[in-house]
Amino acid sequence: MGSEAAAARPVVVTVNGERYEAVGVDPSTTLLEFLRTRTPVRGPKLGCGEGGCGACVVVVSKYDAVADEVTEFSASSCLTLLGSLHHCAVTTSEGIGNSRDGFHAVQRRLSGFHASQCGFCTPGMCMSIYSALARADRCSSRPSPPPGFSKLTAAEAEKAVSGNLCRCTGYRPIVDACKSFAADVDLEDLGLNAFWKKGADDERADVGKLPAYSGGAAVCTFPEFLKSEIRSSMGQANGGAPAVAVTGDGWFHPKSVEEFHRLFDSKLFDERSVKIVASNTGSGVYKDQDLHDKYINISQIPELSAINRSSKGVEIGAVVSISKAIEILSDGGAVFRKIADHLSKVASSFVRNTATIGGNIIMAQRLSFPSDIATVLLAAGSTVTIQVAAKRMCITLEEFLKQPPCDSRTLLVSISIPDWGSDDGITFESFRAAPRPLGNAVSYVNSAFLARSSVDGSSGSHLIEDVCLAFGAFGAEHAIRAREVEEFLKGKLVSAPVILEAVRLLKGVVSPAEGTTHPEYRVSLAVSYLFRFLTSLANGLDEPENANVPNGSCTNGTANGSANSSPEKHSNVDSSDLPIKSRQEMVFSDEYKPVGKPIEKTGAELQASGEAVYVDDIPAPKDCLYGAFIYSTHPHAHIKDINFRSSLASQKVITVITAKDIPTGGENIGSCFPMLGDEALFVDPVSEFAGQNIGVVIAETQKYAYMAAKQAVIEYSTENLQPPILTIEDAVQHNSYFPVPPFLAPTPIGDFNQAMSEADHKIIDGEVKLESQYYFYMETQTALAIPDEDNCITLYVSAQLPELTQNIVARCLGIPYHNVRIITRRVGGGFGGKAMKTMH
Repeated sequence: MGSEAAAARPVVVTVNGERYEAVGVDPSTTLLEFLRTRTPVRGPKLGCGEGGCGACVVVVSKYDAVADEVTEFSASSCLTLLGSLHHCAVTTSEGIGNSRDGFHAVQRRLSGFHASQCGFCTPGMCMSIYSALARADRCSSRPSPPPGFSKLTAAEAEKAVSGNLCRCTGYRPIVDACKSFAADVDLEDLGLNAFWKKGADDERADVGKLPAYSGGAAVCTFPEFLKSEIRSSMGQANGGAPAVAVTGDGWFHPKSVEEFHRLFDSKLFDERSVKIVASNTGSGVYKDQDLHDKYINISQIPELSAINRSSKGVEIGAVVSISKAIEILSDGGAVFRKIADHLSKVASSFVRNTATIGGNIIMAQRLSFPSDIATVLLAAGSTVTIQVAAKRMCITLEEFLKQPPCDSRTLLVSISIPDWGSDDGITFESFRAAPRPLGNAVSYVNSAFLARSSVDGSSGSHLIEDVCLAFGAFGAEHAIRAREVEEFLKGKLVSAPVILEAVRLLKGVVSPAEGTTHPEYRVSLAVSYLFRFLTSLANGLDEPENANVPNGSCTNGTANGSANSSPEKHSNVDSSDLPIKSRQEMVFSDEYKPVGKPIEKTGAELQASGEAVYVDDIPAPKDCLYGAFIYSTHPHAHIKDINFRSSLASQKVITVITAKDIPTGGENIGSCFPMLGDEALFVDPVSEFAGQNIGVVIAETQKYAYMAAKQAVIEYSTENLQPPILTIEDAVQHNSYFPVPPFLAPTPIGDFNQAMSEADHKIIDGEVKLESQYYFYMETQTALAIPDEDNCITLYVSAQLPELTQNIVARCLGIPYHNVRIITRRVGGGFGGKAMKTMH
């Protein structure tokens, strides 16, 4: 195989028009990591690292030299691997506007609408809005907007940032900034801003007062020199026997299915250390537990990107993006459009732009991912084409999902969705329940139903001739068809007794696996979805048409229960489709002018452009090392030993710092609060709770440190230890209390019991139990420590209590307080969580 692989070439990308060659980078390097360590760019931030917060959004542009076309789309740079972006152009928030060249209208309007507080998420917001504007303005079928506006609609503007999380500002001003670009918006509906003052006679909402917007084409996202380089490289393509393209160190780019299988038959790599990728968005759900030194990029195999339409349906290649699939299906019949609508609720736009249909199906089959796409395609009667070695076969999606988890050699080639045409007897509906209606949120339960029926003339109800009922994400290994319920319904006239029996049968089919959270809730959801679907096919069983409409308004004049009513006419309003109507207004007075006057936040435009510097944006000093905590997984145990699994990541460990490394004269202290006690920095020697710091892995990069920490194997012992106290009841029984400081201890006055018995209003006793919560800061806990002269140290910390942090660091190191210098410029979200735990 060695002769079939072309000589490795460096990955070439442009960042805001500047050319970069990625030489000597790890093959697992993400685009975000490259941008933040190898370029001056700091706008894209590392928040969740899962594609779920939007802090890292950038615009990626690709050039098709044959068609001479540039396509651009928003993408999550924390999931996008650098090795897959050869000859691509990347535009960040600094690239569309900055303090040197002038700010973009998006950045200026975000600032003027007071839509940036901590500012950590703002560059990602900015790029999501910019991408939505550019996409709308490229649409030639839309009419030209009035000056100052874009072709974006208000409804689209509201969803432009649906995948971006903001934890400080609140979405009202952000959405107002988005809607200010929409041609169909009423500017008077927009809330508080710095461009006009509501209520004043001489102040009226006017687009001319907004920062000027001249269209998405104003920013060049793909430089001409890179186009020339791509055309030149095409002319220099190797002749003779085809060779597998190789970029960077360890990236293979087969151009056919045959090349893909020849790669596996070669001896170039160990299958355990190779990763097959098309977009890598799956790593946001199933994080890599170890490093990979070889990657096979299948996105450049033309057959996997093919889209074939025919009278029988549409065949979509496995590496076609979810966004492209939505675009294709939106132009089809009613069933296709319903599928497209459901797919638009999967992930967020910047994930859908790169995530592939095939990758989603493979995760559902191999890893039991609770996929919405698998469920809706299953209900639509889809088939898949797979290739195992030299054998290609076409099977139903249901058969594919039921197979044992496929291995790396199994290649999903395409998914075929039949065309159900415009048959009036076809009814297709899909449902999902998730923590958020839009954005990255996995379903608690999803379902899709397709029925072929005819209306019975005497009763007006539907006679079901054939039906497919698919359910997923309820706690099973994969999406299933409720075969027993389907067989029962076939040939039945939909009526109350039939629906009741179908529901009873379904309860025995939808059975969450042991350990599934909220099993009763998931079953009840599945039942309610089937009930809603069947009642829409039954005459006289419909709910009042205004039941699901806000304020009881009725938008459908058809008489309830009439024979000509259809599911499309029911007034079931999806909450995600409701317009956002709230706005913020303030009453101003000149009595204390200028106190109370709303002004733009200083530096808000810098936050929007990504030029505002947070701790992790500070360039790392030469030879800087990185750390990641190892946490205890046992609530009360001796820590006997720390080892690492044999892996690529564990080879990157430089050392591990534990309590024994605290300097002489220092204390094992991680945080404190005056008069409320101290908390240890490291376990020494008994772990007091699960999640306590055992040590810190030190490595050359942050990714190496994080990965290595996952490889740690801790040896515990509970010998001579009492069982852990895990509940309030246990704590009361063992008299285990935090000491109450005297100044907080209440002083009894009078007879409490007598006073309560004579009180006019009684206190009703109750008991509430709350699970633990995960406090999610857009900027995670971070610090940069730089040794200084005379036994001093300088710390750049994202801290809300810098003075206490100084004291704790000094006590831990055993040095005077004045030898510790703390610098906190800005904090990317805190809510009190960067008061104590930031000290660690």
